[in-house]
Amino acid sequence: MSERANASVIPFKVDDETEEGAVEQGMVENPAERLLLSEAVRMAEAIIFASAEPVSEKQLAARLPDGISIAAAMEDLQQIYAKRGVNLVRVGDAWAFRTAGDLAFLMSRDTVQQRKLSRAALEVLAIIAYHQPVTRAEIEDIRGVETSKGTLDTLMETEWVRMRGRRKTPGRPVTYGTTESFLDHFALEEIRDLPGMEELKGAGLLSTRMPSNFSVPLPPADPDALTEDEDPLTDIDLEELGLLTPRVTED
Repeated sequence: MSERANASVIPFKVDDETEEGAVEQGMVENPAERLLLSEAVRMAEAIIFASAEPVSEKQLAARLPDGISIAAAMEDLQQIYAKRGVNLVRVGDAWAFRTAGDLAFLMSRDTVQQRKLSRAALEVLAIIAYHQPVTRAEIEDIRGVETSKGTLDTLMETEWVRMRGRRKTPGRPVTYGTTESFLDHFALEEIRDLPGMEELKGAGLLSTRMPSNFSVPLPPADPDALTEDEDPLTDIDLEELGLLTPRVTED
């Protein structure tokens, strides 16, 4: 058989760089599927770039072509930006572009100086992050001192902490947990990526003299899911807590 005849049975040309890998895998990717995925990657890039907030995988799935693997598209896009000045990072179940960690010093001159949290606020934040869902009374029990409402209000103003539910106990105390903004600020993909106690102390997030009963448990697998001893916040709860404008009833 001639060389021309042999060439006619090859479905499409394989680049020299990928030919060896394709042979090892025993197959060559469908070029039409690759083209569709490449276009989806471009679309995802545009969506995430234009968003001021991290874009969830659910939002991406709703806007990208049907049948596209979000995981595959994000993996491709993440590799594209891996060695650039801007990286694609995962924040919970969402994605965002962030300045590469080794170049953060270039932005320091333009960064607005944030108000420093008090030691008490940092301790409360750490307790909420590791013990969530946790009530104010439980926070006080762990710290061994009273926790002011102002401290919790300050943490909620930073949007790192949120009210998440009501404990199914007498008085139905509010439970607190962290937010996606908390993950984003501390460059965590998920809550289980939280550092250990010594790392927290070294970063100045905990006092070197914590109460003897302070512990760092394993963070929850899904911090957004209500536990069996929690009730969701209702509109009545939100009104009572000042998070929702009271409804006006007509006479």
